[in-house]
Amino acid sequence: MKNIKFKKENILIALILVLSSVLNLFNLTIEGYGNEYYAAGVKSMMMNFKNFFFVSFDPTGFVSIDKPPLGFWIQTISAKIFGFSGWSIIFPQALAGVISVGLIYYVVKRSFGNIAATISALCLAITPVFVAASRNNTIDNLLVMTLLIVCVFFSKAAEKGRFKYLIISLIFIGIGFNIKMLQAYMIIPAVYVVYLISKAIPVKKRIVHLAVGTVILLIVSLSWAIIVDFVPAQYRPYVGSSTNNSVMELIIGHNGLDRFSKGSMGGKQRQGEAQNKYGMQSEISNENRYMANFPGGSGNIPEGMKIPEGVQGVRSNQGGGMAGNFGGETKASITRLFSKNVLSDQIVWFLPLAIFGFIAGAIVEKLKFPFNNRKKLDLILWILWLVPEFLYFSYTKGTFHQYYLTMMAPPIAALSGIGLTSMWKLYKDGNRSITAFLLPVSIIVNGLVQLLMLSYYSNISSAVKAIIIASLVICFLASILLIVYKLIKESNLGQNVSIRLVKVLTTLAFLGILITPAIGSGAAVNHKMNGSMPSAGLELLSNSKSGDFMMGRGSESSDNDKLIKFLENNIINEKYFLVVSSATSAQSIILETGKGVMALGGFSGSDNILTLDEFKTMVKNGEVRYVLTGGMGRGSMDDIMNWVEKNGKIVAENQWKNIVDSKEKRGYLHFNIPGYDKNTDSKYDNKKDNVADSSKRNSGGGPEGMNSQVLYDLKDSVK
Repeated sequence: MKNIKFKKENILIALILVLSSVLNLFNLTIEGYGNEYYAAGVKSMMMNFKNFFFVSFDPTGFVSIDKPPLGFWIQTISAKIFGFSGWSIIFPQALAGVISVGLIYYVVKRSFGNIAATISALCLAITPVFVAASRNNTIDNLLVMTLLIVCVFFSKAAEKGRFKYLIISLIFIGIGFNIKMLQAYMIIPAVYVVYLISKAIPVKKRIVHLAVGTVILLIVSLSWAIIVDFVPAQYRPYVGSSTNNSVMELIIGHNGLDRFSKGSMGGKQRQGEAQNKYGMQSEISNENRYMANFPGGSGNIPEGMKIPEGVQGVRSNQGGGMAGNFGGETKASITRLFSKNVLSDQIVWFLPLAIFGFIAGAIVEKLKFPFNNRKKLDLILWILWLVPEFLYFSYTKGTFHQYYLTMMAPPIAALSGIGLTSMWKLYKDGNRSITAFLLPVSIIVNGLVQLLMLSYYSNISSAVKAIIIASLVICFLASILLIVYKLIKESNLGQNVSIRLVKVLTTLAFLGILITPAIGSGAAVNHKMNGSMPSAGLELLSNSKSGDFMMGRGSESSDNDKLIKFLENNIINEKYFLVVSSATSAQSIILETGKGVMALGGFSGSDNILTLDEFKTMVKNGEVRYVLTGGMGRGSMDDIMNWVEKNGKIVAENQWKNIVDSKEKRGYLHFNIPGYDKNTDSKYDNKKDNVADSSKRNSGGGPEGMNSQVLYDLKDSVK
């Protein structure tokens, strides 16, 4: 009988792993290259070890990706094994997603048993943001997998006071740091607090263990950064998005303090910030932010166009880069993750269940001093992982993207599984006390939150909407019956027909809240996501039905064929194939050609990499010939671009640009946007094909994308 039970357990988790594999891996090629900025970096890293080690964005090693190396090393190795393609660079993240489902099952089962573990694994597998991050070459789910490995070892460390397991767990946090820097440290409060309150060994010994472990953690975390910073600048790429060409500043600035505040580091204007003429940050209306989500968007909104709530982004008035959906631009409050915005639909599906679940778990386990058993410690570990992240994503005004929310998915899933089993115990064994009603009440509240999400995306198909409503009705009815049954039942449930009925009702109620997130996650299988801002859920279904708004490539989409052919025919010995303002203008050309494109201002066009004199020297030495102005970003290189416009020779558009006389090409940014009618837009009708006149050029890119760009030939511009 025991063997049969064991077999059933294996079958259940095997089915969940199969489900996760389908959601994460099936039809993965639909995503193309995913985030083309990272994809271009991987292609460049494949060319030589120098590019590989320093995570160079471009083949020439001019500037690096603005993230640590480990995630992209893994992607590069995958591309080396399977050949460079969108599938091969996304595959490691998809695989990490499946492994994470297995890991959370193992960790939860170890303390709370198979049923809690199975529920946790299922909740994680169908969380929309978790699936979205798995199907993209952003490296967030590689970090999630790493932190779940931390939990595997740390649970043993806290229970027994095992120093070696503590060290292993801290080493993996350091490895996580080399995937996503300070984001990995968000689990540290949970780790340190739980180890300190454990009773396995004396407190002095615990402190010594943590002190030694901290040193090892910092060594592992900063090893790559220190090596890079010790290498002379002339022998490596510029550290992208840093203010002083230092990885340590990148850690503190762009990937550190900038994530907590809208302020800038070192007086540098960061992407997504706008300044008025006095240099002070100013508020930008939601409408003016909206177009920043588009390639080449200027922030100008067509008259009469209705903006969906919660879709926000900022473009600097100075032309210094672009923001997509930066979560910090949504209203900060305790209800942010439940409000109508780009965040809520990605993560809240099981959050109420997790909150109630922790309360139930605390009651069942009598969560109070001394914390001397595995269940108590693991319960505290999960809640201390969840709470800081919930508060951060609720209140921060700094820069983050909605797919960062995948960091919340593991603790929510774990507490949901632990909580449901705890609430079942309270319902089954208790009398008519309040705690006995936690089970049906928590499911009802969770269902109401899902109904609220549905109201935000009411434009999805009628069939899907009907399925969701039907499932929630079943959830509510089953939960109400559980309440009624408990009210009329005088004694504890016995092992008879009564308990079987209650099990059926509980199962139906739980299944009712699984359907909607499962549909939202499943949408990613056959609907292409935005490569730069991956998201699943009802938002993805809604956007697809509205005309694929914000879907597809995350870069400046343009026809490069004629430009590339022109450059190939005219470039002789120049080091750089082309110079552009930012990585967003360079990435597609790098992917198509594998040649060195200089992103003069780094990722967003705001990095001060070269001085004008240095640039002129490069021109004089024959390293640079052609410069493409316009596109996204410019702010930090105004002096260089102004010099280019003054001294360069304009290349006739018919030599390098696919001139299209259709309105569709010029107005592509406005297509498929709900509420926009191109036929009533006077600006749309009056566009000119020739934008060579400098008085009409938009250095920030403008809503015409390629039509706002001008190609300059710098040959003989410096004597």
